[in-house]
Amino acid sequence: MIAGVALVGNSQTLERIKFGDFENWVTRDITESVVIGGKHKTVYEVGPTTRISENKPYKNLGGSPWATSNVYAKVSGVTKASNAVYPHQRTQTNKCAKLCTQMENVKVLGLINMNVMVAGSMFLGEMIEPISSTGDPYSKMEMGMKYSKRPKCLSFDYKVDMPLTDSRVKSTGFGPKKTLPGRDAAVVFIMLQRRWEDSEGNIHAARVATGGEHFKNGSTWQNGHKVPLVYGDVSANPAYKWLGLRNGDNAYFARNSKGKIVKIQEESWDSADATPTHAIVMISSGNGEPYVGTEGLTFYIDNIAFGF
Repeated sequence: MIAGVALVGNSQTLERIKFGDFENWVTRDITESVVIGGKHKTVYEVGPTTRISENKPYKNLGGSPWATSNVYAKVSGVTKASNAVYPHQRTQTNKCAKLCTQMENVKVLGLINMNVMVAGSMFLGEMIEPISSTGDPYSKMEMGMKYSKRPKCLSFDYKVDMPLTDSRVKSTGFGPKKTLPGRDAAVVFIMLQRRWEDSEGNIHAARVATGGEHFKNGSTWQNGHKVPLVYGDVSANPAYKWLGLRNGDNAYFARNSKGKIVKIQEESWDSADATPTHAIVMISSGNGEPYVGTEGLTFYIDNIAFGF
């Protein structure tokens, strides 16, 4: 899942994650059900340049390790598509990823008019389509990719468009919109885990390294930005409180050796010299619970790599 190695000016080695230059995208043409208007939607995935013109579940193509919040859903027989991550022409010769927080409108035969707040996100792993319900969203995501190196940081270029507001909107599509206090933020985090599977197919994990950052202010392009990784137990550091162990109701999911999607029970902090087996990277234009965000918050990202 690693595209290549380059030596940068300060003698740091960057190991780009495959398709992490965002020059290539899969374009999907999905036709929604007539009952919600029968619109033709374009949905994008990070992968080899190709076009898929039919309603079918997507699985990562070309060895791409990237999944997005862009999905094909089929709930109670109704087909719906959602897209909040787009290819963006950064320069005449260079593309990047554009993650948007936006309001999605759903009309059903003119009788129901729902507005749902959606934040664009990307992660290492796979989305399990078609989405058949809105409950337990992590169970629809196979989180992480196999990775056994010990990088010092995650490196990337980024730009933020931030609306001038210190409030957020909660809009689930049911009931009125609510305005919540507090400034939203784009977010990037990385977790390295050592995973193992028991005889019953349960997946266990220990956290090897942790890194993350919130982006609360607008910015022009910042190139070669680095989010450092801290190895070992970071639970005593208040800066990493939001990146605690993921278990119980907060657990991510992965496919076990039997092909079943199960929880990853992250049970402990590993030693600072441990070797990971998997890497989790999450990038989002929102930081909070589902259906909450600041419309117009846009996070552009490019050239994602591990730094050594």
